[in-house]
Amino acid sequence: MSDPSFDTAIRLIDEAHARDPNKVQSNGKEVPYELFYSNKMSDYLNRCDAGASETLRLAIRAQHLRRWEVPRSCYAMNKTGYHMWRTYLKKRQADLAAQICLDSGYSSEDASRVAALVKKENLKDDAETQTLEDVACLVFLDDQFEAFEKEHDEAKVLGILRKTWVKMSDKGHELALNIPMSDRARELIIKALADDD
Repeated sequence: MSDPSFDTAIRLIDEAHARDPNKVQSNGKEVPYELFYSNKMSDYLNRCDAGASETLRLAIRAQHLRRWEVPRSCYAMNKTGYHMWRTYLKKRQADLAAQICLDSGYSSEDASRVAALVKKENLKDDAETQTLEDVACLVFLDDQFEAFEKEHDEAKVLGILRKTWVKMSDKGHELALNIPMSDRARELIIKALADDD
């Protein structure tokens, strides 16, 4: 039997995602992008860790909670602006996720744990945070990489691939190499890894 607090929190998170005005096609239907993204995150979590804790499953589902409300264009379009945007989003999304957990009946300790995971605290020392990072990287490679590589020069793409790869665990690497992708995308990944040796 599923936990009513967990079911309520997932419902509230998904209701927030469903308000995203940005749409994508999925299985022949138009769906809000963040709802599509969060479901893909949950799918990859099941591949990485089918027995994941509730707090990790909630953090995975809430990773981009109401992100569309703070577009990248709100900050300077340079590296500093990008990092300021990401820092603000992490805290905001963590706070929103923690409040949903509290509203759903979770303890403040569990809500704080979800918030810490959303913020990716203690990445190198926390196995659950590492799993969340793996999942985020896998979703990037599966869902966003091919569009990303078409918009940027090869040097930038190879740099991003190397940075992504370093953030992942061995299990994440194994799953990444099994993602179906175009010949061009696979060629870039192989080149990035070869150049990194």
